[in-house]
Amino acid sequence: MKKRYSYLIRPIQVIIDLLLINSIIYYIYDKEFLNFFFLTYISIFWLISSISTGFYNVFRFTNKLRILSLLAKQFLILTLGYFAYFGVFREGEIINNQFLIFISIVVSITIFKFTGYFLLNKYRSSGNNYRTTIILGHDTASKKIIKIFTSKANLGYKFLGFFSDKSSNNPNFLGKLNSFFQYAENNIIDEVYCSISQLTKDQIKDINKFTNEKGIILKLIPESDELYSKNQKVEYYDDTLMVLNVKKLPFEFTENFYLKRVFDIIFSICVCLFLLSWLIPVLFILIKLESKGPIIFKQKREGIDGDEFVCYKFRSMDINKISDKTHASKDDSRVTNIGSFMRKTSIDELPQFLNVLLGDMSIVGPRPHLESLSIEYQKDVEDYLKRHIVKPGITGLAQVSGYRGEITKKSDIKNRIRLDIFYIENWSFLLDLKIIIKTIFNVFKGEEKAY
Repeated sequence: MKKRYSYLIRPIQVIIDLLLINSIIYYIYDKEFLNFFFLTYISIFWLISSISTGFYNVFRFTNKLRILSLLAKQFLILTLGYFAYFGVFREGEIINNQFLIFISIVVSITIFKFTGYFLLNKYRSSGNNYRTTIILGHDTASKKIIKIFTSKANLGYKFLGFFSDKSSNNPNFLGKLNSFFQYAENNIIDEVYCSISQLTKDQIKDINKFTNEKGIILKLIPESDELYSKNQKVEYYDDTLMVLNVKKLPFEFTENFYLKRVFDIIFSICVCLFLLSWLIPVLFILIKLESKGPIIFKQKREGIDGDEFVCYKFRSMDINKISDKTHASKDDSRVTNIGSFMRKTSIDELPQFLNVLLGDMSIVGPRPHLESLSIEYQKDVEDYLKRHIVKPGITGLAQVSGYRGEITKKSDIKNRIRLDIFYIENWSFLLDLKIIIKTIFNVFKGEEKAY
């Protein structure tokens, strides 16, 4: 099992930066702007500007000059926002310690940024927080990156070896290219680097599919005269070697993950407080009057990374033995009268907001499937497992596009997965809002497949 905690680095940095800003204002103390409105304004402005400048996009291969550039951009925007506050809300009035506070913020965050950078490098030099890497192909470019991995411990890469169809006496040689897949099944690998000049397009395609299914990051080592698509992000190692990151999905950016999670929590709390708080007692009576059994139906579904979780719904059927194997069909005799109403209005899905608060689901995402059906779908749909990259959702792009309910033919599941993958690759906060609004509209309009 992989136990990586790198995902905590950025949120910790954000929290410490915000604490520094607010602490400086507090300790230097000026009663004119030691107030909730100013502190909220400067904190939110810092968060928004840091996202726009990519201030926290510092990776293990990022150099000191890049950090200086990020600091310069961030403080330039902060200067505008900080002094704009006094121009707009204080009508240009110069407040005591105004400049002292700003300079203190700049100096303290710069010191913390570089201190964190050097401490993390030292920590990685000691063999901690590393990523295991494999290289496929052995040419001039791949030899350069091997040299970087083996000579610069502070970057935090643990080089396992390389695969190549050319025989080699090199101690790092692990075997032929086709033996990579078996090796990856038996070892923990975080990143795979492919030399474009040494692999065919079909080989890269197979490797890309395999790494997606296994949650491994795939990067390409290009030839110097190669042309690249806009979906590939260029990264520089040691300022000289260019590498292409081919798996740069929206949710790989930490700020997107936390933006979505914060929205999920706030929205779910509102639904629980203002809707479920009174709806549960009402439905408890109606469901119990019509049939015996619990009000909440619990079912194991597949979540992020294929892990199982217990999904909650209001029970809309009589108790039966095939509920874990078969979805509801049109005129299904198992569905109760109140259950039919709940399914048509999607009220039965509302307890899944509890799943969202527990962290098993998101409000928007691919719908979670039964494990038995998931195994069947994998045989029919290429890239099916890519939908496990994100948390499943209460609603999703496929559902608001007409692909919900019973699956009667292969094209139903293929179109559903196609839209799920499109959502994953093209996510934005506005897309989530659009899907939520369309879901609410569909509830009132009614849907043909809601049975």
